[in-house]
Amino acid sequence: MTLRVSVAQRRGRLVERQLLGTPVATVADVAGSLVALHATDPVTVYLSARARSGCAAEQVDAALYAERALVRMLGMRRTVFVVPASLAGVVQAACTDDVAARLRRQLLKDLTNGGVGDGDADQWLRSVEAGVLRSLAARGGGAAGAQLSAAEPRLRTQLSYSLDKAYGGSANITSRVLVLMAAEGRMVRGHRRGGWSSGQFEWFLPQTWLPDAARPAPSGVPAGASGVSGDRSAAGFSFAAGAARVELARRWLAAFGPAPAADLQWWAGWTGAQTKAALAGLPVTEADLDGQPGIALADDLEFPAEPAPGAALLPALDPTPMGWQARSWFLGEHAPPLFDRTGNIGPSVWWSGRVVGGWAQRPSGEVVCRLLEDIGADGEAAVTAEAGALEAWLGTGRVTPRFRTPLERELSA
Repeated sequence: MTLRVSVAQRRGRLVERQLLGTPVATVADVAGSLVALHATDPVTVYLSARARSGCAAEQVDAALYAERALVRMLGMRRTVFVVPASLAGVVQAACTDDVAARLRRQLLKDLTNGGVGDGDADQWLRSVEAGVLRSLAARGGGAAGAQLSAAEPRLRTQLSYSLDKAYGGSANITSRVLVLMAAEGRMVRGHRRGGWSSGQFEWFLPQTWLPDAARPAPSGVPAGASGVSGDRSAAGFSFAAGAARVELARRWLAAFGPAPAADLQWWAGWTGAQTKAALAGLPVTEADLDGQPGIALADDLEFPAEPAPGAALLPALDPTPMGWQARSWFLGEHAPPLFDRTGNIGPSVWWSGRVVGGWAQRPSGEVVCRLLEDIGADGEAAVTAEAGALEAWLGTGRVTPRFRTPLERELSA
C-alpha cells in the first residue's frame, strides 16, 4: 500500500529534521543532521549553524579549524560543502570522484589546446602536481596558493579563454590545479585566510590536517605518481562508489525525505542510473506526496500531524531550501523575489515549515524582513524577535550574500 503524506506532514517533518524547532548542541550536530552545509558562500556556514544551535561564530571556527570535526570539500553538484569529517570519505566516493574526473578531463583538454606540455599534457600536469605535494610535505603545514606557486612556478602557467568574448582573457592555472588536487582527495582546505567571509584557505596534505579515519582516499592518481601519498591506500580508508551512494542516499532521505527520487538525483548530482542503484540498496517505500510520487525510508514512517509554530531566518544558500529541487510545497509562489536567475536562494524567512518572506542586513547593521504572506500577529512577532536576535548576533559584522537576489538587494539598500 502506498504511503500518503500530506503537505502539513512534510512541513512538520521539515521543521523536525532540518532543526528549525528545537536547537541542537553543537555545530557538528547541525552538519550531521543536515548531511552537509552549503559553503559556496563562506558566511552561509556560520549563519546556518547559528540558526539551528545558537552557536557563536567562534564555535564554528573551532569545529572547522581546532577540533577539525568538519571539513570543507567539493561535493554534490560540484559545490563546496562543509561536511562532518567522518562523512568525507562517503562524499568523496559517492560524488567527488566523478567531479574530479570531469575536472581533470577539462583541464587536460585546455592544456593541450594551449600547447602546454610538449604534446603530453597529462605527464606535464602529473609532474606539476608532484611538485606541489613535495612542497606541502616539506613545509610540514599549510600553504596558500601564492606560496605554492612560488615553490612550483609552473602553477603560474597561463591559459587563454574566450578571447573573442567580453568576459574572456588569460588566467593562471593555479586555482584549477589546486581545486583538482583537492577534489581527488590529495589536499584539504584548512585554515581560512582573512575574516569569516573570506573564500581563501590554506592547503594541507590530508595526513597533516585530518584524523586518519576521516581522510578521503585520493582518486585519479596511479600509485607512486605523485611521490607523496600517491596511491589510494596511503590516505586512509576508501569506500566503493556504489556503497557510498547508498549511504549518502540513506542520510539524505533521513534528513529530507519523504521526497521524489528526482530531488535526490538533483541534490547529489547523480545520473538517473546512479540514483536508481543507490535506492535499490535501501529499504524504501513508495509515498504519495499530495499527488506527487515519492519515496521514504521504510523504517522512518512517523510524521507529525502538522508543523510546530516557529520562526527562522536562514541565510542565502542554506541547505534546507537547497535540499530539494521541487520546492512548491514549502516555497509557494515566492520564488521570483527570493532566487537569482541561476537558482540560488537568498536570505529567507520561515514560519511553521514554510518560506514566508526574505531578509537582509543594511549597511547600518539593521536586519530587516519583508513578509510575502500573512502569518498572523504571533508569527509576525516571532519573526521580529528572531530578526532582533540575529542583528545582535551579527554585531559589527556585515553580511552581503555572494549571490544577490531581488528582494535582498531591495531590502539592503
